[in-house]
Amino acid sequence: MASIPANPGSLPRHSDREAPGQKYELEVDTSNPGEVFKFQLYSLTGVEPDRQKILVKGGQLKDDTDMTKLGLKAGQTIMMLGTPSGSGGDLVRPKEPVKFVEDMTEAEAAQQQGATPAGLVNLGNTCYLNSTLQTFRAIPELQNALIKYGEPSSRASDVVADLRDLYKRMGQTQGSLEPSGFLNTLRAVFPQFAERSRSSNVYAQQDAEEAWSQILAQIRAKLQIPGEGSSTTFVDRHMTGSFISELKCDEEGGEVPIESTDQFLKLNCHITASTNHLRDGIANALTEKIEKNSEALGKETTFTKTSKISRLPQYLTVHFVRFFWRRDSQKKAKIMRKVSFPKELDLVEFCTDDLKKLLAPVRDKVREIRKDEEDIERVRKRRKIRDAGADDAGAAGEAKDKEKDKNAKKDDKAGADGDTEMTETYKTDAEVDAERDAALLAAKKELHALISPELLHDTGANQSGIYDLRAVITHQGSSADSGHYTAYVKRQRPWTPRRISEVEGDKIETLAGGGESHSALILLYKAIPLPRASGVIEE
Repeated sequence: MASIPANPGSLPRHSDREAPGQKYELEVDTSNPGEVFKFQLYSLTGVEPDRQKILVKGGQLKDDTDMTKLGLKAGQTIMMLGTPSGSGGDLVRPKEPVKFVEDMTEAEAAQQQGATPAGLVNLGNTCYLNSTLQTFRAIPELQNALIKYGEPSSRASDVVADLRDLYKRMGQTQGSLEPSGFLNTLRAVFPQFAERSRSSNVYAQQDAEEAWSQILAQIRAKLQIPGEGSSTTFVDRHMTGSFISELKCDEEGGEVPIESTDQFLKLNCHITASTNHLRDGIANALTEKIEKNSEALGKETTFTKTSKISRLPQYLTVHFVRFFWRRDSQKKAKIMRKVSFPKELDLVEFCTDDLKKLLAPVRDKVREIRKDEEDIERVRKRRKIRDAGADDAGAAGEAKDKEKDKNAKKDDKAGADGDTEMTETYKTDAEVDAERDAALLAAKKELHALISPELLHDTGANQSGIYDLRAVITHQGSSADSGHYTAYVKRQRPWTPRRISEVEGDKIETLAGGGESHSALILLYKAIPLPRASGVIEE
């Protein structure tokens, strides 16, 4: 029997003294690893295992600590420090009875963590639509806004209402369902999607980018932010960016340069013979050559339009301009060139000077914090390996300790004879960890202090200039009138793949195109979440 006084309270502020804690007595089975012992304490104190600091011989108890090597004795006292993550430390009985997956309805099971997302049935050349719908569904804020969307006066022509109802149905199943209701409404509102193939009577294949743009336009027109008036729409807040553009005549004597402000719902990636990366395509699109009449010169001439981004939205759509009209074949052809794209996109370089000044310090601080977090994790992994090796060399270590003690006694004697005694203080692993954690917390607090009020109050704007790739719509084939569209959506939580296929992250790198293979057509990026300064103690 070991007596374990556990301290679920926090340490006094600005004090090195330990706060008095409560004592517990429990049986310790030394054949189990340290992780089991931590869960025993969790059941008594409510302090989660990852928040416990248990001081034992040799340092701090770890999950893989061999309890047999601690030499625990009956009645021995062990100190545990830690605080529960919630406001209260006591374990409480769940308010709702526990329900097993086997006893859940299909709708309940579909909403559980790890549930397989619903699939959409291809209704005949509708892969362009299904991939578009699955990508829009990757925006949680859009799902929340659609839930609050009111009932329209006419259901026959309301794309947004049918989109809401479709996503509701998809949220209640892990199987596949037909989007026939939404498809019929889309074809009624936009007859282009009801066109039939010239060679047969079936519906023709359509362009996923056109479906994306038309559906987005409907959402923008009808889906307002609740409680903020009709002037604030979901798309304007979360998916719309702004340009500041300059139009300049290329010939001397032409018009004075004109500056304008424009909004955009997507960034284009123009593909030329020298375009190898997404960055090249975006740069191409932000500098355009325009043929138009010059009143100052009295003739047609060339103007250069240069655009810079003045607002970055939370969700960014990027369109690879792969299709173009061929007069000889009278159909859309596809640019097959391979164009790579990153999983993390930095757009600060394409912004106006004013926006760069706001974004760059935040972006640089985010990268600094990430590096610190990686360094801390790397050190802890190495320490874990080191400690495991130290346990294996226990016997040899004890012999070395005895030799050190013997030498230390000799040094003590020499010091007593009049020599100056040299001492060196070492920090424990726990002390080193605490210092690093404190430095990381300070860096996170500094990061949030760097966010300008202008960006802080612009809800729905990117505050760092960095984006994380959330979804990709690809096209396979050589023509927009044929081929196949597929959506790849980043997994937000684990699921068991069944009707939805799961692929490794490396698969995304193969979607850059080249030939008739899967080529990225639309990318959906989301602004990265900024590291939180959690655990801050208010003075």
